[in-house]
Amino acid sequence: MTKAELIAEIAKTCDLTKADAQNTLNALIEISKKTLKKDGRMAIAGFGSFVVTKRKARTGRNPQTGEAIKIKASKVIKFKAGKALKEKL
Repeated sequence: MTKAELIAEIAKTCDLTKADAQNTLNALIEISKKTLKKDGRMAIAGFGSFVVTKRKARTGRNPQTGEAIKIKASKVIKFKAGKALKEKL
């Protein structure tokens, strides 16, 4: 599902205009970014939780040349589905 399709579904489900649905989705995305940056965790009951974790630096390989390269340490976001979401699947 694309962002445009999600906006259309939100508009239809909540009886909103597409512009209002887009503003709502954009607000959710911005709030999520701020929360994850500040707290490193965000949970939505019935859906799941997002957690920021650290990935260690490691050695990888360039697929074209086979040469060993260093991959820097980074932060990644992991998602764990909630019980209600797992049961729906």
